[in-house]
Amino acid sequence: MPIREIKYPPKVARRAAKIRVLLIDYGRYLDAHDLAAYSHLFAENGEWVGGFGSAKGPAAIQALMEKNLGATPKNQPGSTYHLLTNFVIDVNGNTATAWSRWTFVVTGADKRPSMMYAGHYDDILVRDRGRWKFNRRVAVDDIPPDTATAPKR
Repeated sequence: MPIREIKYPPKVARRAAKIRVLLIDYGRYLDAHDLAAYSHLFAENGEWVGGFGSAKGPAAIQALMEKNLGATPKNQPGSTYHLLTNFVIDVNGNTATAWSRWTFVVTGADKRPSMMYAGHYDDILVRDRGRWKFNRRVAVDDIPPDTATAPKR
């Protein structure tokens, strides 16, 4: 089956590229335990929803992550990381939606990478003072499923 090519207007393509950087920075800051930088990827009233609960605004999001992940020194990651893939981005002016997959990888007893969880993100994004930020990010656990964040079928 041939690959379908989608052509975006240059302005939309540039915005989608900047959003892709936001999505990657999310995982990069989280894995580096730079929770201050991580939390500022969210808009002033941005919301994070996931297995830990939910929080609104950068300060509350940072506090939620520190409570659940522990406050470790910046740039001193543990033995875990997030693999982020399959970005689908739909830009509409100064707002956008995104969907992507995530995989949480831990160091197994044999010192090899081991997948612990997998899921997807449902995002609502907003351009705030020229920068893309999360207005709402829902982290859904697909494997194993989390009934609190799982989509209603």
